[in-house]
Amino acid sequence: MGFLHTWLLFTLVRAADPPCKLWGTPDIPQLRKDGDVTIGGIFSFHNSWEEMMPTFTSKPEQPKCKSLSLREFQNAQTMVFAIEEINNRADILPGVSLGYKIYDSCGSIEMALRASLSLVNGENASQLSCQRPNTVQAIIAETSSTPTIAISSTVGPLHLPVISHFATCACLSDRKKHPSFFRTIPSDYYQSRALAKLVKYFGWTWVGALRSDNDYGNNGMNTFIKAATEFGVCVEFSEAFFRTDPREEILRIVDIVKKSSSKVIVAFVSYSDMEVLLGEIAQQNITGLQWIGSESWISDTNIASGKWQQILRGSMGFAIPKAEIRGLKEFLTKLNLSSGIDLYKELWETVFDCKLPSQQTVGSRSMCTGNESLDNVQNQYTDVTELQIANNVYKAVYAVAHAMNSIISCSKLDTNQSKCLEKVNNTWQVLNTMREVSFYTETGEKVFFDKNGDPAARYDLLNWQQGEDGRTEFVKVGFYDASLQPGFQLSFNNMSIVWAKNQHQVPVSVCSESCPLGTRKAVKKGKPVCCYDCIQCAEGEISNETDSVMCLKCPAEFWSNKWRDACVPKLVEFLSFEDVMGIILVAFSLLGVSFTLGIAVVFFVHKDTPIVKANNSELSFLLLFSLTLCFLCSLTFIGRPTEWSCMLRHTAFGITFVLCISCVLGKTIVVLMAFRATIPGSNVMRWFGPLQQRLSVITFTLLQIIICVLWLTISPPFPYMNMNYYQERIILECNLGSDFGFWAVLGYIGLLAVLCFILAFLARKLPDNFNEAKFITFSMLIFCAVWLTFIPAYVSSPGKFTVAVEIFAILASSFGLLFCIFAPKCYIILLKPEQNTKKHMMGKS
Repeated sequence: MGFLHTWLLFTLVRAADPPCKLWGTPDIPQLRKDGDVTIGGIFSFHNSWEEMMPTFTSKPEQPKCKSLSLREFQNAQTMVFAIEEINNRADILPGVSLGYKIYDSCGSIEMALRASLSLVNGENASQLSCQRPNTVQAIIAETSSTPTIAISSTVGPLHLPVISHFATCACLSDRKKHPSFFRTIPSDYYQSRALAKLVKYFGWTWVGALRSDNDYGNNGMNTFIKAATEFGVCVEFSEAFFRTDPREEILRIVDIVKKSSSKVIVAFVSYSDMEVLLGEIAQQNITGLQWIGSESWISDTNIASGKWQQILRGSMGFAIPKAEIRGLKEFLTKLNLSSGIDLYKELWETVFDCKLPSQQTVGSRSMCTGNESLDNVQNQYTDVTELQIANNVYKAVYAVAHAMNSIISCSKLDTNQSKCLEKVNNTWQVLNTMREVSFYTETGEKVFFDKNGDPAARYDLLNWQQGEDGRTEFVKVGFYDASLQPGFQLSFNNMSIVWAKNQHQVPVSVCSESCPLGTRKAVKKGKPVCCYDCIQCAEGEISNETDSVMCLKCPAEFWSNKWRDACVPKLVEFLSFEDVMGIILVAFSLLGVSFTLGIAVVFFVHKDTPIVKANNSELSFLLLFSLTLCFLCSLTFIGRPTEWSCMLRHTAFGITFVLCISCVLGKTIVVLMAFRATIPGSNVMRWFGPLQQRLSVITFTLLQIIICVLWLTISPPFPYMNMNYYQERIILECNLGSDFGFWAVLGYIGLLAVLCFILAFLARKLPDNFNEAKFITFSMLIFCAVWLTFIPAYVSSPGKFTVAVEIFAILASSFGLLFCIFAPKCYIILLKPEQNTKKHMMGKS
């Protein structure tokens, strides 16, 4: 019952009132022409508008537009020109005429939306049935990103293609939010990254940033800051403004620019906003800044010729490449005033500053004479030298035409014209075909759209330079092509760049000066990463690049030089023959050898005297020979350690000293046993004859040889680069290999020395005038004292002093043995020959 009641109510309401009705007065396009297929256009013919105060007693009136934009009028006329050109061609849309409806948005988002809805709904005030209105098949819109976003979001669900010629916001590449959006100008994503690369290329790490407070400026600057951060560039400040902001807000931003320390300002600003800002900057005469501009204003002739051109001299930025449209100049200047189009009349009055006869005279304006001609006028409307934006409009119209032509070409054999138009009027088919569009313009430029509806990103790098006539010229000094490899995207030609204040040297804009070689960056607390102190690298570390963030540690065998910018081989330290210490030790070693040989000569000459015979001449000569070897073995410790010298020095030292101590021990035992033999009935000397003495020396020495052989076999000494004691230099020394082997050799020598000392001490008071035992006691006392003090000195001495201590111990103990044992004998032989008798030798003391 309830369902039936609802159905009856719905039927009555539907019969009483037509379901599809357009309320209010329809908007009339500023430019229009009927055709089989219609293309819509929305342009900001005017820069601003006057708000109409609501009375709340009648319907609100539309805002009144003011300030005609010659640049936008040229863009709209380019669209008309392209459509007329296509209609006159036989190869594109044959038999199909294109029409157009072009609306003025006055730079207002609300009016842009209203225009887009008018293009979708048609112009009929009411519809008697829900028939599909006669809508356009594509919309060419808009010059700014923010109104374009609103238009695309509104008509996107209707699958109506929207092609913009100057909306660069990267957000429009989002296919989920803008499925039917296309553009003939690259996305700001590429321009923003190009600007960041440009800033990085010239070494500017400290920049200021200004942006329009709309989607164009905010999205573009966000991408720039993100890319700049990746490249190590810091932004000192980032401020947004809009041309309709109160003057106090503009002055606040100007004050920030004036007080900033950065010398480079990146301005991602629309040309209309830039004019407002520059007016205040020029009034305060803020000069010396290097301006880096976005494509919206960097190629704008109006700004370049304004009163602030001296402030902007040297500016640089990316712009859409120049283009040429044949026949456009003639079309623009042949304006048909008789058509009755109000916009044409307004243009005429704006250009010639007069009033047409059909209009009322306002203020001091004179009446137009009718002899005015646009051929003799040079302004933004008639200037066709900078057609970057107009060319984008031209390509957008042709892209739509090629898409529709592809649809019609699929049914060339179909003679039914209505069916062809029905296919073209299907926005679904137009949208799908637009995604596949690819063609070349008459100038050879390829036009296509990627999966996001974006064209190829190519920019010219422009530099503002002063021409011979004093006017600002846009000089192309390079280009950016996002389709190339990253290292080749930004390129420069051979043109010289002019910087701010007509300087030819690249300006410097950094928070902190570059850190030189040998230092690293240390970020200041609470500051951006571009503000830092330069800290010298620590010893053993280097930085061989400017602005290094960290110091590199030198390899183990290298050390940093005094500038800390290079690793140099460490100084290898060892006791060499060139060292003063080495020379002194060699001299003492050779002196000891000389003394020993001298004593040997004295003994040999007086070998038949009682004192030589009484002291066992055979062992004496063997002792002198071993002492000579002891003095010489100290030389093996001097010089660069090698594998052979390391093995030789310790084994030679151990064997020669054992040979030496064995001889002394043999002499001590002989002295001790000789007095034992004087006891009646004693036959002890029979066991200590010359043969036994030789065997004892050989046996003691052989044991040391065996210890050394085992040491060399199991773990021999080897050259070793000691890097632990000193950081800045290497101690080249002999590693003992086996510590046990070294201390076994030394301990065996010590054992024999202690035994010899004990025996000599026991025989020191035997009653001969010349008792050798007491001299052996003194020699062993010196020997043991030297080697006992050697141990702590050896362990604690650094580097080559370790070797020097060991040599000193060898020489000191050798000299002690030599002088204590042989000096008294030489004294008697040479200076007291009268005491060198058998009788004196046997006398009692």
